Amino acid sequence: MYERKIPEDLECGINIAMKVLSGKWKPCIIDGINRGIRRPSELHMHIDAAAPRVINMQLRELEEYGIICKKVYPGLPLKVEYYLTEIGEGTLPVIRALDQWGNENREHVMKVVPQGQE
Repeated sequence: MYERKIPEDLECGINIAMKVLSGKWKPCIIDGINRGIRRPSELHMHIDAAAPRVINMQLRELEEYGIICKKVYPGLPLKVEYYLTEIGEGTLPVIRALDQWGNENREHVMKVVPQGQE
């Protein structure tokens, strides 16, 4: 198993939040689940810029941190749905603030981002 050479500073709240929410698609996944997109296949369609494998990995990580929970329905084919936990719902104000900041600063950022890297 991988062992970090430099220990993580988990005494800092920002570091903890970044550990849980960092990942290119995690905020989008949380937002999608909050909007009622519950099935993995629906999340794959909603976040079509991300590879399904990446979304599945990030779903697993969010589940490990207790941000989301997975409900598996019996039967064939298997049906899986994701829901936000109470802790996961606590991330929504942060995600809304990021969305608002991004929308308010889109024009400035787009001037700085080189073409083809959006």
